[in-house]
Amino acid sequence: MNRIDEKFAQLKKEGKKALITFLTVGDPDISVSEKAIKLMESEGVDVIELGVPFSDPAADGVVIQEADARAIAGGTDIHKVFEMVERIRSDVKIPLVFLLYYNVVLQYGLEEFFKKCAETGVDGLIIPDLPYEESDEIAEYVEKYNVYQILMVAPTSHGRIEKIAKAAKGFLYCVSSLGVTGEKTKFNTDFKKFFDTIRSYSDIPACVGFGISNGEQVRKLSSYCDGAIVGSAVVKAIASGGTTEERLAKLKEKIEDLKSGIE
Repeated sequence: MNRIDEKFAQLKKEGKKALITFLTVGDPDISVSEKAIKLMESEGVDVIELGVPFSDPAADGVVIQEADARAIAGGTDIHKVFEMVERIRSDVKIPLVFLLYYNVVLQYGLEEFFKKCAETGVDGLIIPDLPYEESDEIAEYVEKYNVYQILMVAPTSHGRIEKIAKAAKGFLYCVSSLGVTGEKTKFNTDFKKFFDTIRSYSDIPACVGFGISNGEQVRKLSSYCDGAIVGSAVVKAIASGGTTEERLAKLKEKIEDLKSGIE
């Protein structure tokens, strides 16, 4: 069984919602990323998305774009990300999911990439520029190596929701609203209708992301689904500057705030 399935089965048994957090690997450096991942796990985060730096992260807002640029300038690439995962995997037990763009996978080589994910302990992939309709390009490797493609669905997906929900593995990444990632102060989506529609087609765990930045938003939005995904607010906490200890202190404070909306 994939670690993602195990984690959501555990949460369901305990009657809890999932907190999924994101960081850009290599911002400000690999060492801080390693410490941040271990801190997030110790603070009760359930799944961690590892952002693989990319030169043109089209789905991301300014905070993550700038983090990607800093990480790339510091020399972080997919090879170093894999090396980091391999180093920390014996200590980190929760699911780890890459968020990356399809060109990175293609350049590495499709089967070679999935094989490396399986060897190092990567449980899933979120690929914003590989929609469901094109996912057959990697389907055989998803199956062979048990590395899930985490599908994304939006309120505007309409007729596509049924197909995406039925095909989803691990969990469904439900986009809160149109646009790119980044902190938001309000959401105009009819979340009850959105998640009722998803539930009518599948019982796959569904988690909401894009724009969530604090515990109150986590509490409100996760009430409709199985958990909340937080990216830019976490990246901003790590990038707040100062020493490694100060960065980690800011991160701990942010995770505590987010967890307050779950527990």
